[in-house]
Amino acid sequence: MQKRNATCAVIGAGDYIGGEIAKKFAAEGFTVFAGRRDGAKLEPLVGEIEAAGGSIVARTLDARKEDEVATFLNDADKHAPLEICIFNVGANVNFPILETTDRVFRKVWEMACWAGFLAGREAARLMLPRGQGNIFFTGATASLRGGSGYAAFASAKFGLRAVAQSMARELGPKNIHVAHLIIDSGVDTAWVRERREQLWGKEALDNPYLLMPPASVAASYWQLYQQPRSAWTFELEIRPFGEKW
Repeated sequence: MQKRNATCAVIGAGDYIGGEIAKKFAAEGFTVFAGRRDGAKLEPLVGEIEAAGGSIVARTLDARKEDEVATFLNDADKHAPLEICIFNVGANVNFPILETTDRVFRKVWEMACWAGFLAGREAARLMLPRGQGNIFFTGATASLRGGSGYAAFASAKFGLRAVAQSMARELGPKNIHVAHLIIDSGVDTAWVRERREQLWGKEALDNPYLLMPPASVAASYWQLYQQPRSAWTFELEIRPFGEKW
């Protein structure tokens, strides 16, 4: 592993996609600053990365709080120049419209859209003086269409996509790569498996090619990072080959 004098911040370093992104960039020599709402849950990730020879700093982080996001990214940049910021907060909930309370709607928007704006703005504040950097956002099928029961989630993801698009147009000419990755598939997590079984029965889990491994998502983020600036992708849609779309 070639150590780099650079950090990669992962906001929303959960047990699946976020954790795999952290492991991938740590394996490529970055010091990873990993943040999630319950920092104690990062202990297994820290152990795995350090056992593999990687470097990680784990923090409790509420991505909806401006001061916490700014401190988290500033600390990462002080450790080594912040080269990549990845916003991976989920907030995927399903409620019939009459059961979608104002509190649910507002909280989902805060988590999936407002928090992304904060992360992107604060990362840009650190990257612009150096004239380089990468800011990546995790999107979903709901970024493009609102499904039944997903009014809160889809509106937040639509909003995050708009934030990312505006940032890409503004910051791209300043040598900062902003990208939005749409995961158009169920990801292979315990929650997704349980939900699929509830909706469609155990046979819904028979086809192993309809769920995307989190490591495959992480590999796509690494591919985005490696792109030459003469051919940057703004929006990347990924899905397993067995997925109908």
